[in-house]
Amino acid sequence: MQNGPKWAIGGTLVFLAVIGVRVGMIYRERNAAEKTVAAPAREKIADDDLVFLKKKRQSSMADTKELVGQPLWVSAGGQMEYYPANGKHIDYAKADGTLLGAEKLEVKGFTEQVAPKSATHRIPGGDRQVLMLFSMPNSPAPEKVYGVPVGYHENGLYTFYLDEIFFYDDPHELYKHWGPEIWKAVDSHQVILGMNERQVQMALGQVSKSLSNDYGNRLVVYANLGKPFAVTFVKNKVTAFRPDQGF
Repeated sequence: MQNGPKWAIGGTLVFLAVIGVRVGMIYRERNAAEKTVAAPAREKIADDDLVFLKKKRQSSMADTKELVGQPLWVSAGGQMEYYPANGKHIDYAKADGTLLGAEKLEVKGFTEQVAPKSATHRIPGGDRQVLMLFSMPNSPAPEKVYGVPVGYHENGLYTFYLDEIFFYDDPHELYKHWGPEIWKAVDSHQVILGMNERQVQMALGQVSKSLSNDYGNRLVVYANLGKPFAVTFVKNKVTAFRPDQGF
């Protein structure tokens, strides 16, 4: 009988000791200085990606009226052929040229016309194409009016590509951070060392090809309106360029 109380007392002491240790640990945890957790570093967003590009999403001919009398600037450089216009009639027989990146246009109106198959390479023909009538204020013939396909009508519905073809605001202001040297090269449709892919695309056009998908670290060959040009990018900067015959 004497051993029983001793074991009971011993067990109680062990139990109290364990509780005391646990309480002490909780006390230290609650009263210890809070550890500062370093916030994860935010990924730096390139200035180009911060530029806001307007979208108007036209769905009817009525939606195009707000653009008449307004300037637009070419975004899809090197892709869209334009044709001579006589009033609202477009002469598809022979293209007068191809719109170049950042080129300024003055919108004169919109018209619809059945397009030959030869004029449906970029914009579908549908049952009739929608063409934008425009002049080129910075060209040798600023009063001349042309037409360029910007959409089509089919099965009672219109589809427009104005948002993809044009800037609604002057890209020289949107990308003002490029600086005068880069813009001089872009406006003269040339390449200089240090340009990034977006800048070269604006200068030489969007028609290009590359064997790599590693944007900013690759060799890109630009069609450049029939005068192919190969440009090498490292860390999204031009490091070399040359004429190319392999397009």
